[in-house]
Amino acid sequence: MKILIAEDDAISRRLLQKTLENAGYEVLAVENGRLAQEELCRPDGPRLALLDWEMPEVDGPAVCRAVRGRAEKSYVYMIFLTSKESSEDKVEGLRSGADDYLTKPFHPEELKARLRTGLRILRLEDRLVEAREDMRFKATHDSLTGLWNRGVIMDLLERELARAGRERHCTAILLCDVDHFKRVNDTYGHPVGDEVLRELAKRLLASVRSYDYVGRYGGEEFLVVLNNCDPASSSGRAEQMRDAVSKREFITQRGPLTITISVGLLRSLDWGPLSAEQYLDQVDSALYAAKAAGRNRVRTAESPADGVLPVAAKRLEKVRSR
Repeated sequence: MKILIAEDDAISRRLLQKTLENAGYEVLAVENGRLAQEELCRPDGPRLALLDWEMPEVDGPAVCRAVRGRAEKSYVYMIFLTSKESSEDKVEGLRSGADDYLTKPFHPEELKARLRTGLRILRLEDRLVEAREDMRFKATHDSLTGLWNRGVIMDLLERELARAGRERHCTAILLCDVDHFKRVNDTYGHPVGDEVLRELAKRLLASVRSYDYVGRYGGEEFLVVLNNCDPASSSGRAEQMRDAVSKREFITQRGPLTITISVGLLRSLDWGPLSAEQYLDQVDSALYAAKAAGRNRVRTAESPADGVLPVAAKRLEKVRSR
């Protein structure tokens, strides 16, 4: 654990540094409050600090207030080292944001014990942050594939469509469905089906840019959102995703499998301003057309000017099994 020492007296600073290095700490020693504040406010700055109260440029309480004023940063455990002994001084120091208070001269073993307390608190905070991030991940990601879940991918789609409308950009929406997935589950078992979905998720992610979105829409369906996409290249990119799935076998516990997907594609610029649900109705119809044409292919949702059948009429034609 890295610890910062802020002490203007060179001899005291050196003795303190040696004591802590012998105790196993990585020590960063500075001679004034300004440097202490700069180091502690860095994103990767020390999370333990020993601060002298009276220092050149910026005093200890001011350093504490600056560190506590940061937003969304890791907690820093700070201990004042000072000759001030009155209760009023201790209260002032603690109110400024210090966690502990040690009066000079102090015993090295007492200092080490107080630092161990600080370490326990920091480790507890790390566990709490880890638990919070784990809960956040589970609330936003699909548990099987690690992709965005349906709720999040829909929210991202709506935001991207709104942005594309304002900036007159094209958003390409792809709905991908695993061909004959029920047959995979029935023949090889659901664990193999899960392997297929996880590998498919990896291949789809590898086929898009870092700022595009991929989510599990439901079952064996995956929704891909290509942001600010060149309309002329959207079909080619959809074909690349299809090829990434079909041209390399999926290695499973039951042996290699050939897996294909059917893809429905929609370019937002081909349509008027619609809601995300309305766009998805149309791209779903395009996906159905790809299935009906023999699977393992891409079909693009035709714009209304091309005489596309109403979505409701197309839904009446759909077969139950894809």
